[in-house]
Amino acid sequence: MHTLAAILLAATSLLGQSPNLHLTERTDSRGGKVREGWFEVWENRATKQGRRIKLHVVVLVAIGKDRRPDPVFWLAGGPGGAATSSAGGLARAWIRGQHDIVLVDQRGTGKSNPLFVRLPGRDGDLQSYFEPLFRVDVFRKSLPELSKHADLTQYTTPIAADDLDDVRAALGYDKINLMGGSYGTRMALVYMRRHENSVRTAILNGVAPISFKNPLFHAWAAQHGLDAIFAEIENDPKKRAAFPDLRAKFATILARLDEKPAKVKITAPDGHTEVEVTLDRNAFCEALRVMMYFMPTNRLVPAMLLRAYAGDYRPFAEHALRSNSRLRNMLALGMLMSVVGTEDIPRITEAEIVKDTAGTFLGDARVRQQMAVAAIWPRGDAGAHYGDPVSVNTPTLLLSGTHDPVTPPRFGAEAAKTLPNSLHLVVPGAHGVGGACIASIIRQVLDKGSVADIDTSCVANMRLPPLRVPKQPAKKRRRL
Repeated sequence: MHTLAAILLAATSLLGQSPNLHLTERTDSRGGKVREGWFEVWENRATKQGRRIKLHVVVLVAIGKDRRPDPVFWLAGGPGGAATSSAGGLARAWIRGQHDIVLVDQRGTGKSNPLFVRLPGRDGDLQSYFEPLFRVDVFRKSLPELSKHADLTQYTTPIAADDLDDVRAALGYDKINLMGGSYGTRMALVYMRRHENSVRTAILNGVAPISFKNPLFHAWAAQHGLDAIFAEIENDPKKRAAFPDLRAKFATILARLDEKPAKVKITAPDGHTEVEVTLDRNAFCEALRVMMYFMPTNRLVPAMLLRAYAGDYRPFAEHALRSNSRLRNMLALGMLMSVVGTEDIPRITEAEIVKDTAGTFLGDARVRQQMAVAAIWPRGDAGAHYGDPVSVNTPTLLLSGTHDPVTPPRFGAEAAKTLPNSLHLVVPGAHGVGGACIASIIRQVLDKGSVADIDTSCVANMRLPPLRVPKQPAKKRRRL
């Protein structure tokens, strides 16, 4: 059997690869090695029959001298985001000094048999960007096309977690460190439950535990995020002076939009053409929810609300246009519905919808729209015990932002209850926290392989970035 093929196969095995893994290597701008290619899996892992799909894989090889054997597997948010889209930024991350960084586009995302839904949003029809994202007619039209190249029942988190463990084994890694944000934390938790012995540590940022029934809590969480901003203003005399009675002004904005949607002139993506769009309450509230996600735009919210109260919706609408168009291009919404429609929506009750959306500015529109789409979407099997909380002994760092409008600290605390070897930190920030302090804490966890005796004292010195205060019009000089 000493043929060339046999020798090459033996060499491949020594590298920790399998016949299903095909990577090529190049050198990036930092002089580091990047291995990229694909790993082939059965679409139906249970039957091992029918279609095989290719998962897009990128390995950013550690560039430091002290290279560790345990890589960091980066898990994307969404559901529907592509992990490999973060390769450019992660190639320059401090983590790469010692750890390989592995990115795998989860099945149904990125270049891994993606399940993109054809949405009506386009630059020639800007109004379409202000329509609800989840519409039954739109998703129904995409079903036949997606079903030609995918069994939509096979694109769930547990199945993808098993894919990921196969990639780990094929790359020759023993234990790995999981790092994810938002939905990536759900993937990490499911992976730990199914492959606990493969995980050295987990860092979860903006935690979405099993109890987070997507999209049931979007309205409650968004209200939490907005109330945090209001409280921040109301508890500070200078901010109260800059944004007087903002909570009442916000209520007035909603009442006006309920009575009559606003007609708003905005600048088209070409940078020159002005287009008039209609901004109703639903579009306004969804845009506000997304605006609060990240600190740069979170800090703009009070000033934007003051402008809207004064009748100027243009800055708000232009921001909504940018964020809505990015969202439509970024997420594989077919994969999102396969995940949420299987794992979350079947666990949502009518009583929960009424209870958890009551008194929120977003209301029940989003959850009911998404549930209507789920009703026509093929549903997989998450397993009888999917809803049970994850309980493993993996050293786990959980990070929550005080102003998170999606996965507030409540959910990090819920996950930590059943993770006996965990550390939950609530720090100033929104959806996904960062900065030098957080990096120093993550570095300690990766170095020690533990969350015990971690120095978190720097958290006490963390502060929210300042709110952007609107400029006051210049006073006219009096003529003498």
